Amino acid sequence: MLKKLLIANRGEIAVRVIRTAKALGYRTVAVYSEADANAMHTELADEAVCIGPAQVSASYLNADAILEAARKTGADCIHPGYGFLSENSAFSEACKEAGIVFVGPPAAAIELMGSKRRSKIAMQKAGVPVVPGYEGDNASDDELIAAAADIGYPLMIKASAGGGGRGMRLVHSESELADNIKRARSESRQAFGDDELILEKAVIEPRHVEIQVFADQHGNAVYLGERDCSVQRRHQKVVEEAPSPFVTPELRAAMGEAAVKAALACNYEGAGTVEFLVDKDRNFYFLEMNTRLQVEHPVTELITGQDLVAWQLTVAEGLPLPLAQNDIKLNGHAIEVRLYAEDPSNGFTPQTGPLHVFQPAEGEGLRYDTGVRSGDEVTPHYDPMLAKVIAWGENRDEARRRLIRALEDTTVFGVTTNRYFLGRIIADSTFGAGEATTAFLQRAFSNDPSLQPVKLNIRQLAIAACVLAHDVSGAKAWSNAPATNTPMKLAVGDEALELLVQSSGNNLSCRLGDQRHELVVTSMKNGILCIIDNGIRQRCQYHRDGDSLYLQAFGESWSVTDLTHQPAAGANGAGSGRIQASMDGAIIDVLVEPGQAVSQGDTLVILEAMKMEHPVKADCDGVVAQVLTTKGDQVKRNQLLVEVTTGEASEQENKQ
Repeated sequence: MLKKLLIANRGEIAVRVIRTAKALGYRTVAVYSEADANAMHTELADEAVCIGPAQVSASYLNADAILEAARKTGADCIHPGYGFLSENSAFSEACKEAGIVFVGPPAAAIELMGSKRRSKIAMQKAGVPVVPGYEGDNASDDELIAAAADIGYPLMIKASAGGGGRGMRLVHSESELADNIKRARSESRQAFGDDELILEKAVIEPRHVEIQVFADQHGNAVYLGERDCSVQRRHQKVVEEAPSPFVTPELRAAMGEAAVKAALACNYEGAGTVEFLVDKDRNFYFLEMNTRLQVEHPVTELITGQDLVAWQLTVAEGLPLPLAQNDIKLNGHAIEVRLYAEDPSNGFTPQTGPLHVFQPAEGEGLRYDTGVRSGDEVTPHYDPMLAKVIAWGENRDEARRRLIRALEDTTVFGVTTNRYFLGRIIADSTFGAGEATTAFLQRAFSNDPSLQPVKLNIRQLAIAACVLAHDVSGAKAWSNAPATNTPMKLAVGDEALELLVQSSGNNLSCRLGDQRHELVVTSMKNGILCIIDNGIRQRCQYHRDGDSLYLQAFGESWSVTDLTHQPAAGANGAGSGRIQASMDGAIIDVLVEPGQAVSQGDTLVILEAMKMEHPVKADCDGVVAQVLTTKGDQVKRNQLLVEVTTGEASEQENKQ
């Protein structure tokens, strides 16, 4: 009988595993980096051990430190969560050698399924349908170029060791092939330490459907329905749901049986996910097998009524699977979205900073898996996912309505999020009809309002002015004093707006040019502003941090910066030519050199951070004066990378 579980992960998945383990009577051990000393998972576990500095390579990927933490605390089993060491066959084997149970599959299964090339060959032998392509031993550039001519276009280049869209390129013609092979190899080498590639015929506008499988140590294997993960951005999942609106009962059975074949073919144990591409005619093809618990596992839990972490621990203890295939029933519908600290209007750039307020919505059928709380910090060291927001309903429409409302009512103050973007997707008519393919976001959301810089209306500005015009501590009560006119200057993104605010008693009027909006304030305290707007009583949440004000009401959130009492911006503001790193990361390409003329918006440097590539762009027209970084450099947030001399500055220098 296993007694003490160490969770070799962080964030929401560590919290989720700890809660199930505690409910089952296990003692729990968290590991944490120096940056996570006060993190939610660290405080929730019975014991916690620091395993190194913030850098992932020195902490959460440090297998020796994790095994030492297990020995020190007497943990007899380790759950790897997902990411980090969860699909590392060497770590699985090291646990076995140390006499510690790895809550996952054997090392041999991890190793086989960790190679897209080898796993595809194994699946062909097991009779599982695969996408036509090239997965030969010789993966040189010349061999791939020759194979591509036989496969035909369009085709996909894939990193054999890849995942999460890394090392993956869609190629439409021969002229694009060589450069994309080069970039895919480079990205794969940096992400996985392995630049082996395979080619596959591109399945145009497919559905991405995955089957949850489970196997025990007694030769039993089952599938627990499917998940539809077709809504993706850059090959990364954005929305996941179960069951798929596209899958028929007959297709579910065929895919489920194929997934079980895949698991049995590699002597699998524990939780696994077999991913398939499904074309418009409902033909399906093996894509890969993830040898771990998936991020999106909650939707399967909600429609089956099963706790998959509990199943994992059952299998790890050597017990049979809790249910046979005929006992697994699907009930209702569940949809999950990933709430990220990122800016959709700026290429989904990850956001960092304090999380002043994080308040999940409450309601029937809602579930939040999160590892953050109000007061936490979103750092540049780790994935910026704040929470998985999941809604269950008796049917798909009910689940959609609940999820839309949950997103509208979730409060996040302090960092920009993709909340509005997610809500727009779930409310979209194509998604509502169950017709979204992997091409959906690129086609339907390229110019969506959720991807544009925020433009506040006069009503939102009036509410912001209402809060700023009065003492938020409540020390100054609303009164019947004569009307006063107060000029106010607010920044909304990069735009500064001049307002005229008139208040008299509980009445407030806000003017912006020819626009005007009036409110009646009934109360304002403890972060809640109550107003009467056009005869309707409404509530607005707010949080003030110095000159920054965050607000949320009517399913919308917005923020402003009070510039009323600030001096004019200095020389190093926007357009200064001092191009800095937006976050900690690694430089993977430098595209300019000193003396080169550039225009505002040109990409100067490509920074890799938080598992993504981020273009660093010129903020003005000019000439590159100096480049202060090179390919391969590790850089810090706000570190100066490139200096661009503007034309105005050059004229001044010439005069001198």
